[in-house]
Amino acid sequence: MYQGTPRRPVVAGAFYPAEPHQLRAEIERYLAAARRQELPGEVVGLVSPHAGYVYSGPVAASAYRQVAGEVYDLVVVVSPSHRTYFAGFSVYSAGDYLTPLGEVPVDLELARRLQAEYDGFHFVPQAHAGEHALEVQLPFLQVALPAFRLLPLIMLLVASSDLSHYHPQEEAVLLDRRLVAAVEANDPRQLWQTVESGQAEACGAGPMTAVMLTAARLGATASRVLDYRTSGDTAGDRRQVVGYLAAVFCRED
Repeated sequence: MYQGTPRRPVVAGAFYPAEPHQLRAEIERYLAAARRQELPGEVVGLVSPHAGYVYSGPVAASAYRQVAGEVYDLVVVVSPSHRTYFAGFSVYSAGDYLTPLGEVPVDLELARRLQAEYDGFHFVPQAHAGEHALEVQLPFLQVALPAFRLLPLIMLLVASSDLSHYHPQEEAVLLDRRLVAAVEANDPRQLWQTVESGQAEACGAGPMTAVMLTAARLGATASRVLDYRTSGDTAGDRRQVVGYLAAVFCRED
């Protein structure tokens, strides 16, 4: 029987549909429209945006289409914190995550072990209470993958990140092109330095860097940019746009 304090969805009905059948149908449409690409090997990490699905859903689908139907023992979603400042990492260890599509089981044993063994890992409840960046990835994962645990044999890493925010279309594309180049080069140091120097923007630069570094430790030697668009491309208003990127990191065959 389920025990614990579930983390209930807070942006259902705003960032994505709250009605389960509508939500599943929308994600399935996005995935069906995305192209399954020929990649150099097994996907161990990916980048997916975290805006409302009407804006970023097609780009997120470009990433999740590459792993649709694959089996992973564990999915680690690394997201930024938009509302709460704290040091280190906050790992939800109170219970499972819930979405309109049902429960996403959290690997509580692993979460608590990380907190016990590493100083940088904590549980900061307010960091999870209203955070959308992690939540919006979960329905895509629920539709794309068979059963999985959230948070060590086979692992999928998901970096939740949008790129530049609220620039005119042409300016946004110039900024984002620099970050996309770092991802294409599979160079986390270049990515971090590009953002730190103000040459590009990404609200999930930390998660992207962490996933690239960890994917490399898991044997990923190749990266592939799958899709780049702005909210101007997906929703039409190009005066102030947000950049979205889909990418994967692969262990080459």
